[in-house]
Amino acid sequence: MIDDERIALLLDYENLALGARDHLATPFDLLPISDALAERGRVVVRRAYADWSYFDEDRRMLTRGHVELIEMPQRMGVSRKNAADIKMAVDAIEMAFARDYISTFAICTGDSDFTPLVHKLRELNKRVIGVGVRDSTSKMLPPACDEFLYYDDLAGVESRPSSSRRSSASKKSQPAQTTPAPQTTPEPDGVAPVERVAPPQPVITRVQEPDESDLEPLDDEATDDRDVAVLVAQTVAGLERSSAADVTASVLKRTLLRKDPTFNEADHGFRAFGELVRHLADKGVLDVSDGPAQGDPVVRLSERGNREEAFALLRAAVADIGKGKKPVPLNGLKDHIRRDHADFTEKTFGYRSFLQFARAAETAGVITMERNDDGYLLTPA
Repeated sequence: MIDDERIALLLDYENLALGARDHLATPFDLLPISDALAERGRVVVRRAYADWSYFDEDRRMLTRGHVELIEMPQRMGVSRKNAADIKMAVDAIEMAFARDYISTFAICTGDSDFTPLVHKLRELNKRVIGVGVRDSTSKMLPPACDEFLYYDDLAGVESRPSSSRRSSASKKSQPAQTTPAPQTTPEPDGVAPVERVAPPQPVITRVQEPDESDLEPLDDEATDDRDVAVLVAQTVAGLERSSAADVTASVLKRTLLRKDPTFNEADHGFRAFGELVRHLADKGVLDVSDGPAQGDPVVRLSERGNREEAFALLRAAVADIGKGKKPVPLNGLKDHIRRDHADFTEKTFGYRSFLQFARAAETAGVITMERNDDGYLLTPA
């Protein structure tokens, strides 16, 4: 426990919430950030800064995540853009001096105004992790941090088409809009008539995404087994990415508890955590080897057959849809695989998204990928 990083999580909430809404077409969710930080240490401070009168529903979500809400009210008609920024920066510097046990600051924003704060925290020998929505993050901020996480890429954040592609798709799918004819309202004698134009009706475009929850599980036992395998595989993958040290079973268990304090291997039918680890090793999810202490083995994501079998499923699906050589769009490909293999999910192998899984298959020489304006096209290698 004494070796764990102590993290202070500070959220510039308006920047994150509006960035997720405008560029990802989805509400902001704290859980993906919490899980990513849990793989890096213990979050001992959680604060979010905003005028909360604009984010009424979000307050409930953040409160459930044990985040302290710092109110930055704004008077009607008065712009105080920098009020939350200044308060957040002051709190970070105060914590850096007064709470020396805090070793890492997670600064969640894409605003370049926080770059001097990042430089000062690093000058004070604090590690800084930045988090921001990719398309609303200044290019100045990520290079200033020790590590920068794009919210779009975190596990649990559903990918959406980019805003430019969504807008062009909307224009193609919507009928041409015509300007309403001006209406002339009669006026009293001697007064020129006034033309009144009815406001245009808003166009609402719904982005439909496949939902894994729509797929019926084979049975409760198989679903539970798959869920715990996905949770463990994603956690091991995150630990391997964020640390150069070997991942031991004890480190894995502590990280799982940071993600979900109610986690208990007994709920999944195992008497001890080591038994769960051995079960996942037998399933081909993990590789296990001797660790630094007896009874605390080193665990890694398996490099054995299952991943290669999944790559083979991907290649077969691409060849089937494309009739051998025709390029196949990435969008919808996962659904095609799951028609015959309902339990397939790339998350079992530690990948955050299907795109990341496809890139790994390209690296392994199974497929080739090209990018165009509409996304990615795949062909068998």
